Amino acid sequence: MRNYMYILVMAVTTYLIRVVPITLMRKEIKNRTFRSFLTYVPYVTLAVMTFPAILSITDSPWISWVGFLVAMVLAYCRSSLFVVSLGSCILVFVLQLL
Repeated sequence: MRNYMYILVMAVTTYLIRVVPITLMRKEIKNRTFRSFLTYVPYVTLAVMTFPAILSITDSPWISWVGFLVAMVLAYCRSSLFVVSLGSCILVFVLQLL
């Protein structure tokens, strides 16, 4: 019975998160600052969820930081997402073996 309650609470929460903004904002948002803010929300959310996992995934935080910095450099050099993730993962894997 408790599992069904958990599922129900999560379903209602998920539903409300999606429905409330639609019902409250029927007109197009014309404020440039608010539109800019909403543009960056998905990226910030992804970064907030990913960054702690990056730093805590290995036994040594230094290896995590090296992998993160390599990923940043590859991304700055405009490498593809595949190259960035593969390069940093391979480097972290090799450093873990040493």
